[in-house]
Amino acid sequence: MSDKKIIAVFGATGAQGGGLARAILHDAHSEFAVRAITRNPDSDKARELARLGAEVVQADLDDPQSLRRALQGAYGAFCVTFFWDHFSPDRELAEARHLAEAAKAAQVQHVIWSTLEDVRQWVPLNDNRMPTLQGHYKVPHTDAKGEADQYFRDLGLPTTFLLTSFYWENLIYFGMGPKSTADGRLAVVFPMGDKRLSTIAAEDIGRCAYGIFKKGKAMTGKTVGIAGEQSTWHEMAASLSRALGREVHYHAVEPAAYRQFGFPGAEDLGNMFQANRDFEPHYLAARDVAFSRELNPELQSFDAWLAQNATRLPVG
Repeated sequence: MSDKKIIAVFGATGAQGGGLARAILHDAHSEFAVRAITRNPDSDKARELARLGAEVVQADLDDPQSLRRALQGAYGAFCVTFFWDHFSPDRELAEARHLAEAAKAAQVQHVIWSTLEDVRQWVPLNDNRMPTLQGHYKVPHTDAKGEADQYFRDLGLPTTFLLTSFYWENLIYFGMGPKSTADGRLAVVFPMGDKRLSTIAAEDIGRCAYGIFKKGKAMTGKTVGIAGEQSTWHEMAASLSRALGREVHYHAVEPAAYRQFGFPGAEDLGNMFQANRDFEPHYLAARDVAFSRELNPELQSFDAWLAQNATRLPVG
């Protein structure tokens, strides 16, 4: 292992980082070793990564010194933040800055920054097509990531900017899956109209990141958008119907209605879906399914993912 290049994986016990860590660890011929960075090295997920051969290191995105220690000697770093842990774009910006500064101090040779679009480039704060949230943002959880891209650029870091997509796991964990309607039917509800959305299995994000690290320095300075599929919710409802053996309808609502649903993050997500709807050509063009498959030959379709995961959907 000592002759392998170390990839420091932030969020190693989460969806994206975990997928990358497992992709490397399951490749017996990999040129890389995994340093799994987590706030809690004693968690079950961290212990499982250690069992698979990862070096598990404790660090906290709010503690810059711990990040610098965690990155010492690393060739590469996968940098990701998790907005839904705290719902604070300002904190997410600070965490991204800490990551960039620690990577610079450690002279990391290849950084992947998991990012998303800053919607304010199309909808300025004074534009009332969608409400301004938290005073400074249109889509807090994507705007802050997009704004943080500049930290990596300003420091001259050899960075690949990885634009991710809506993960299918949201149908399991975030209450977005099929729910029973008053007439006993199943429906999914989103404010996307008939526009297409880029979607992906969370595990495939990590596998695509592995493909980027394997391509090496040719990928630095590039923005790479990944997706498993680009489909309408009508098409995804049809896939859900086949997988569940029950008809699932897509109920399209307006973003304003979705923002009023009242669950934590409803306004943020309502604005996010509105941006994907209203600026569909950009979001689709920025993500390349064929290149995602080149990076990750195991890239799953929604139907293939459902074949493995339909029973996990909490159908209400």
